Amino acid sequence: MDLSFNTSLSEKYHSKAQIARVLTESWVNDNMYCPRCGNVHINHFPNNRPVADFFCPNCKNEYELKSKTGPINKKINDGAYSTMIERINSYQNPDFLFMRYSEEKNCVKDLIFIPKHFFVPDCIEKRTPLASTAKRAGWIGCNILLEKIPLQGRIYIISNGKIEDNKLVIKKVEKSCSLKFDNIQTRGWVFDVLNCINNIKSNIFSLSEVYLFSDYLSAKHPHNNNVEAKIRQQLQILRDLGIIEFLGRGIYRKI
Repeated sequence: MDLSFNTSLSEKYHSKAQIARVLTESWVNDNMYCPRCGNVHINHFPNNRPVADFFCPNCKNEYELKSKTGPINKKINDGAYSTMIERINSYQNPDFLFMRYSEEKNCVKDLIFIPKHFFVPDCIEKRTPLASTAKRAGWIGCNILLEKIPLQGRIYIISNGKIEDNKLVIKKVEKSCSLKFDNIQTRGWVFDVLNCINNIKSNIFSLSEVYLFSDYLSAKHPHNNNVEAKIRQQLQILRDLGIIEFLGRGIYRKI
């Protein structure tokens, strides 16, 4: 895997956006393997395809690429808000590849893979509608809030210029599939509690520490009248999935 861009491909372009698109997409096409099945290449779809940018010729999984020069730890611009929400609710969204690159050095700095089953409506932020003077007046875009996606779903392929071992990446992807829930409400509750656990600094934590997030969870799920019981239910699910271990007497350990 060569982290450098093939800058000769952008010589006929003048727009910064076009240059960035050509360089980043050609890099993925030339260098990226399939994080799902390990196939050595993923292929580029024809341009202007509405759903995804790349696909694996072996397992047929689809990927969408989002690239930027700044940090990718908070939010990334995406397309139409209504389309994204519809995809998530119908489980038709592709997996995502989020890239940070250097304009000065023309190379990839970070590449994060996020499986589609980690997306819930709560991690999609609605943007302000375009002004009446805009070409697409009234159009509403969205931002993907990466900080709301559990750490288990943010799998680094490249981290600060360091290429992660592809076998380890694929193993992490396989393990993340234990957190695949088709029911959007189940997915939302499990991930909310998992995010709370991830915010506890110690690997050993207590039930009472998770209860401290009750007000936060109540605000996110106002129709639930017994949040503490729901928390215990999610802890049992995460225990059964091997994400946490129950040590007894209300004490757990992160695995």
